[in-house]
Amino acid sequence: MKRGFFIVLVLTVFSYVSQAQTTKTGVVVIGNGNSAVGAGIQSAVSGVKTTVILSTQDFQLSASGNSQASGIEGEILKRIKGNTGQVLVDYSKVSTVVRSWTDTLKNLTIIRGAGLLKLKRSGSGWNIELTGGKIIKAGVLVDADKTGAVSSALQIPKVPLQWKAFNYDDYLYRTSVASGYVISGGSANFLLMDKLQLPGQDNLIVLNPEQESFVAGQAAGATAAYAVFFKTKTSLANLKLIQGELLNYKLSLVPFADVNHADSNWKDIQVIGLSGFLRAEISSGTAYFRPDQEVLSVEIKEPVKSYYYKAQIWFDDHKEEKMTINNTLKMISYVAGLSLENTIKEVKKNWKKGYNFSTEYDGDRVITRREFAVLSRYLKPFNVNLDKTGKVVR
Repeated sequence: MKRGFFIVLVLTVFSYVSQAQTTKTGVVVIGNGNSAVGAGIQSAVSGVKTTVILSTQDFQLSASGNSQASGIEGEILKRIKGNTGQVLVDYSKVSTVVRSWTDTLKNLTIIRGAGLLKLKRSGSGWNIELTGGKIIKAGVLVDADKTGAVSSALQIPKVPLQWKAFNYDDYLYRTSVASGYVISGGSANFLLMDKLQLPGQDNLIVLNPEQESFVAGQAAGATAAYAVFFKTKTSLANLKLIQGELLNYKLSLVPFADVNHADSNWKDIQVIGLSGFLRAEISSGTAYFRPDQEVLSVEIKEPVKSYYYKAQIWFDDHKEEKMTINNTLKMISYVAGLSLENTIKEVKKNWKKGYNFSTEYDGDRVITRREFAVLSRYLKPFNVNLDKTGKVVR
């Protein structure tokens, strides 16, 4: 796995300093379930000193039943399988694998069997007093506690259900920080970053104990780490940077059931899914990308036009029903202000080895959804600003 937010700097914002019984850390996670594991590991690998406080001697983990496991959960299942090539996963080994992994993470400290005495604000951060006189000072607190002790101590309201059925009724899917088939009978769901934060409660990330999951925890860990890494508040977190960080750690943000993180074009397909240029086909609660399906002009025209002014001119002048590879490159070059000749030359060069396409390059052929997703790199849809509702900000 890669290390640190976008690998922009090898830097630790908070150093681990032992001073009597007081320990300073960047992010503190309280909890012992799947969510706590996801939050703790992601915060640590994002380059921030992280402390996980367990009321028990070990994590108490469960199988999520997520058939499309990605991110940290996917890595855990990969480590369980090892190199045996087995299909079935022995979930009884989850705790063993998690302990082995967390014990070796540089930025992660786990305090086991800790009793919580006091929990209060300290400036913009937190002051946590444990039994035995140990005090933890942290910048951001992640409440992944299933017992209710943290919410009682902080006197915060019950957290509403955080997962939302994946749909295109609005643009909120563009603000997703996690997805999967984790609740509601295996239907496609996603998690919004705003749902991890309570109004007026900066530097506090709260996870719903009724919706325990590794992926929700991972999203929480990245959001918490962002605030510490960039010395800001969680309410000012940059959605795109956090989404990019989570994608770097192979967490699916769009629940495509037919394209998993082992696919060589997975990241490009995730990005195009977040943009909405190519939408999922949702059938019986399952979202399908259909990577080999041909691209029709009508399905991409409006979303691409909503992102780029120049696309409006191009589509007004081009009325073809289907998008050929040549037409796609012409549209991309025009909108992105690129040399068409150079773009075609570069695409041809990368078609097989760079993009890992199994198809042959034929400019007159109708482009597939997979190919369109990869070539959309030139449009850089991930660099377009969105508001909290997912609408494009010009």
